Amino acid sequence: MRWSPGDARLETGRDVRHFTSVDALLQETTGAPIPVAALFDWLDGKSTAMNGWAADLTQRSNGRIQARRSSPEPRMDLRIVLDP
Repeated sequence: MRWSPGDARLETGRDVRHFTSVDALLQETTGAPIPVAALFDWLDGKSTAMNGWAADLTQRSNGRIQARRSSPEPRMDLRIVLDP
């Protein structure tokens, strides 16, 4: 993934897909909206609350973050493993 204001792109091998925002890219690739602002906070170790989402940062020091969306449907389980 690469992004700048007004442009986000997903590169997979030789395929490059362009989107108008990171929000749009994530929704298209995961099938559900992901709270991008909260996601960057979670990556930074901040437990930002987001309606319908519960983030577990207890394993962040081990490079793992998990967030679950309970509502609205579809439910989602987001698991992030950070490369040291």
